[in-house]
Amino acid sequence: MENIVNDTFIDFLIKAKKSTYANSTIEKAKSSRVGSSDYHYEEKIDNKKYIYHDTYFGGTKFIGEEIVYCDSKKPIWGMNYYGVTFDDTLREETMDNALRPALMKVGEDKNVIPVRGISKLKNNGYIYTFKTTGTIENFDGIEQIYKEDNLIYELHCSGGLIK
Repeated sequence: MENIVNDTFIDFLIKAKKSTYANSTIEKAKSSRVGSSDYHYEEKIDNKKYIYHDTYFGGTKFIGEEIVYCDSKKPIWGMNYYGVTFDDTLREETMDNALRPALMKVGEDKNVIPVRGISKLKNNGYIYTFKTTGTIENFDGIEQIYKEDNLIYELHCSGGLIK
C-alpha cells in the first residue's frame, strides 16, 4: 500500500478544513445522526476520490470526529475532538467568531500539524493557541482561547492513520 500521507493528502486535508466548519459561509450538510452537525467535502485528485466528513454534537461543550476516505468506503485518516467553553455567558456564536479565523489559517504554520489552526492568533480581544505532539500519522493536540488572560475555551484532539 502506498504511503497516503503525502503532499496531496495534506493539501486535500487543508482545503477540506477551510471548506467546512472553519469557513463561516459554508452550509452544514444533512445530519448523519440524530442531533449531529455535519460538514462534507470531496474532491477528485489524480484520479482518486477524497472525501472528508466532520460530525459533531453540542455547541459550547461539544464532541466530534473528522474522517477522510480515499477511493473507497474505508476510512484512511481521522481525528476525534472534545471542546469546552468555560465561561457560561459566552454563546456558541461568540466562540465561533473567536475560533474560525484561526482555523481558516490551518496549514500556514509549520510549527503545528495542520489539523486545527496555527500556533497563535490574536483576534478581536481573543488569543488563540494550538499545540501538537507527534505526526499527522499519530498525534495529540490542545487548542485554547484566552480573553483578558483568562482561559475561556479548551479543545483536546487526537488522531492519525486508520488501518
